[in-house]
Amino acid sequence: TSVADTILGRYGKKLTWDIKARMMGKTERQASELLLSSFPNLDLTVDQFIKERRTLQDPLWPTTALLPGADKLVRHLHARGIPIAVATSCTRRNLNLKTSGLGSFFDLFGGNIVCVDDEEILSRRGKPYPDLALAAAKVLGRNVGEGAVDRAGAEEKTERSKGLVFEDAINGVIAGTRAGMKVVWVPDPELKALYPPSAKVTASAALNSLNDFIPEEWGLPPYPRFE
Repeated sequence: TSVADTILGRYGKKLTWDIKARMMGKTERQASELLLSSFPNLDLTVDQFIKERRTLQDPLWPTTALLPGADKLVRHLHARGIPIAVATSCTRRNLNLKTSGLGSFFDLFGGNIVCVDDEEILSRRGKPYPDLALAAAKVLGRNVGEGAVDRAGAEEKTERSKGLVFEDAINGVIAGTRAGMKVVWVPDPELKALYPPSAKVTASAALNSLNDFIPEEWGLPPYPRFE
């Protein structure tokens, strides 16, 4: 947000949460196109924006922090032998930069990390399409097929229903739902404020923090009592 505001600020513009909400979960180019379409009179092309954004953002990526509760949850699932994967609309380049300051945390996924520009993502589509969620399931050895859940066979639907997706973005919630998986939405408070209880958010549950996640409510081993 700060980088986008720095660029937009030269034109007297600012990235608002209603725009950011629609950008989250999309690929870098798709998000940039959406952003600039919201300010059609800017003398700035998508390629120019991406180039400047990378110049400003790259030094900041290593300062990225985990969401509260993420470290505890992932280490718990890893220790209990629960298959876990990451599915991200980031390119491999950006993800490597983004995770460079997080030590060995991502080693817990055992290489089960899917980026939008990986060879197996032929469509190169980010969220809200289900492609990334399905690719992540496949790297875990699941037979989930292709496309939205309404196109899946009975066995594939059963496999998909075993998946549990954690998302902060609305586009990610939609992607997980389209894949036929359960979705736990953990939004930023500013994002959540845009979607009151009456809004049709398709998540299976919404939490204020991953610290509020109770594994046994989802058929997972509970945290040890001393935690």
